[in-house]
This record gives sequence, C-alpha cells and structure tokens, in this order.
Amino acid sequence: MTLVPTVMERCDLLATCTEEAGAITRPFATDSMRRVNEHVTAWMRQAGMTVRRDNIGNLRGLYEGTGAGVLLLGSHLDSVRDAGRYDGPLGVMVAIAAVQALHDAGTRMLFAIEVLAFADEEGLRFGATYLGSRALAGRLAEDDLGRTDADGVTMAEAIREFGGDPDRIADDRWRGERPLGYVEVHIERGPVLEELGLPVGVVSAINGQSRYELTFTGEAGHAGTVPMAQRRDALVGASIFVEAVDTAREQPGLVATVGRLSVRPGAVNVIPGEVSLSLDVRSPDDDEREIECEHLLKVAGEIARHRNLGVTVAPVSERAAVKCSPSITGLLRQAIGEYAVEVASGAGHDGVYMSEVTDIGMLFVRCKGGVSHNPAESVDEADVAVAIDVLARFLELLAKK
Repeated sequence: MTLVPTVMERCDLLATCTEEAGAITRPFATDSMRRVNEHVTAWMRQAGMTVRRDNIGNLRGLYEGTGAGVLLLGSHLDSVRDAGRYDGPLGVMVAIAAVQALHDAGTRMLFAIEVLAFADEEGLRFGATYLGSRALAGRLAEDDLGRTDADGVTMAEAIREFGGDPDRIADDRWRGERPLGYVEVHIERGPVLEELGLPVGVVSAINGQSRYELTFTGEAGHAGTVPMAQRRDALVGASIFVEAVDTAREQPGLVATVGRLSVRPGAVNVIPGEVSLSLDVRSPDDDEREIECEHLLKVAGEIARHRNLGVTVAPVSERAAVKCSPSITGLLRQAIGEYAVEVASGAGHDGVYMSEVTDIGMLFVRCKGGVSHNPAESVDEADVAVAIDVLARFLELLAKK
C-alpha cells in the first residue's frame, strides 16, 4: 500500500460524511459520525488493530507490542460547521498509516500502540469542547450530559442514541498504567511553517487562554440633537479599547482578540448607550498572559473614566498553557533532523486533556496560507509524506530509548 495517496484519499472520503450537503459539517454523535466511524474502524482493522468504541463514541484501535507499555497516537474526527477536510482527520489517518507500515512489514514494537479517534473536539453540537479526550481523562462532568443541542436533545440522549451508555462514561477513564506518551499530528492552522518554508514543526506548548465579557455603558440619545461634547457614547469607548487590544502585536507569542461586539440599541440615528464585547487573550507563557489581561482590564477602566462611561468585566473562562514533554519533543526534533523548529499552538487540541493522562507531544504539518476551519484547508502530499516518515522515525527512536 502506498501510504501517502491512501491518507489523502481517506481524508477525501471522510469529507463526504456530513450533515450538510455541499459542506463538511460533522457534529458529535450524528449519522455522519456513524459513517465516519464505520470507515475508520475498517481501516484500523486492516492495519492489524483490534478496535472498540467507548461510551462517549471514541474509536480506540490497539496494535499489540512485544513488551510492556503503550504509546497513544490520535486526533479527532468531528468538525466545525463548513469545515476543511484535514483538521482532525489527518492526524488519525497519519497515525493509522504509521501502524499500517508496521503491520505490512510484520513488525511489532516493544510497546503497544493505541490509536485514538476522538468523538468530539470542536464542540459544535453541544457547545462543550474536547468531549472525547475529557471522557478519557475522567473530566466529563454530569452537567455536560444535561446540555441540549439546537433541537432540545440532551447529550445523554444523544450518547444513548449513538450506542453508548451515558451512565458508564466513567468506565472509559484511563485506568491502566501511565502511557509512554500521547502524540498528535495536526495541521498547523497558522502561517509560521509556510513562512519558514518547512513541511513540519514540533509544538512546544498549547497556549493558555483567558476569556472575558466586557460591557461599556453610556447614555443613548438622539444622533442629531445631542452635542458631541455632551455625549456618553459607549461605542467610542469600546472602539478605543479594541485599538488598545491590538497593541498585543508588540509582544511576540502573545495574541489578543475582540471577536464579538454587540451595540445597543443599534439604530442608525441613536447614540450607542451600551456595548458588550468579548476579549480573548492567549500565550504559551501563563505569567505573560495574566500580566496582559491585568493591563487590558486596567486600560478598560481608564477609558471608561476618561469618557464618562461605566464598564463591567465578567470572566468567562481560563485555561493554563500546556507544555509539551521535553523528552517527546526532543525525539520528534531528532526524527525531523537539522531543520527541526518549535512553534507554539495558538489553538486548543485534545492534548490539553491528554496531558492529564500522560506526557504529550505534537507534530504540526504545514497548511496553505495557514487557513483552517474553512473549506479552503489544504496540505501538500509531500508534507504529509514527511509527517508519516517523522512519525515512523519517532517510533524507532522511542523503542531504542
């Protein structure tokens, strides 16, 4: 079997498993996921793995080794709405290809390899991310099972309809000996590797993230009658804050974004009396992230005082950065060779929760223009070939270690 064309063809086939005609939309525990699982189960078995599906819906393919220990490889099979075909599935297909190569050669490693195809990472259907890896890490909460989708179906009902038992999710928590590690291949979802002219890169950390909801409050008034000097325009204050957030570009590695803004009353002839906006701050360095958040929230208060506005701040979520394992990262760098570089991941991955189970490592694959979560997602076959070779060399290096 020629592995690279097979990987690409399989990604193409999985792209046809969708809930929306003309787009790739594959939410958790849907018919499209059922069809994907049927394909992936067959491919895992073809590569010599025994396959089972746990209660949350993760596929787990085990390739036995000759000794003790297990290495985990994998990624997710779900998608965002109108997605590309490589974010998630590529990592699963590359992992299966690596095991296929061993199986075709009649080779068993000293350790077992378990390929994990996670049931949900994106959170499209229920608004809760990392369902597959959270279940494996024992971090899926009872409250999550009560979440409802747009049709009023609870997560527990969806799991049951999909063939799992929501009352036995805890049974799927990793209970065995600590794995040797978890390694995920994923498209970069950014432009760094393309700018460097490199096919792959090693992930140093998954950025920590802080999210807030800010509301600037002024006074609505007639757009034609209130003099400029007497206005308390909430949108002007919010706009000054958005500009302040943009100064994060001066700090390498840190990113800050206002991605949503709501203006009230939102009429063309009324001065905005209230503006709510989101703030998202990420960095691989938690101290740097916390300092930037403190600074930006202080700036918001100063803007409000200067413009005679009120401002409230509501923390939404916070997640610490996850450092990739130095030992796994070192072996991946060694497998790549002299052009190996390390990059931070600004987006979240299943490795966030897998880090609670074992040491993690990630290999990024260059994607055209850094585009992801978009039908225009694109990778070169030559880069995928490099990723498969690097993963194969990594397995050999780990076995020697």
